[in-house]
Amino acid sequence: MNLANPPKALIAMVAMIVIAVLMVSDSIASEAGTGMLGSIVGYAIGNGVAAKTGKDVQPIIGKK
Repeated sequence: MNLANPPKALIAMVAMIVIAVLMVSDSIASEAGTGMLGSIVGYAIGNGVAAKTGKDVQPIIGKK
């Protein structure tokens, strides 16, 4: 596994941390936070799968 796009990975990681903190502090509902976290994880996985199949994307995780 190779981190192909560090800025995109950093943005996704910071967003997940912020959403988790908001969920813990009860600033947002757990259902809303879970949906947002799922969207971010799905985006990261989708970019990795597209990169592996050879499609033109800027993946977070790329081939070695």
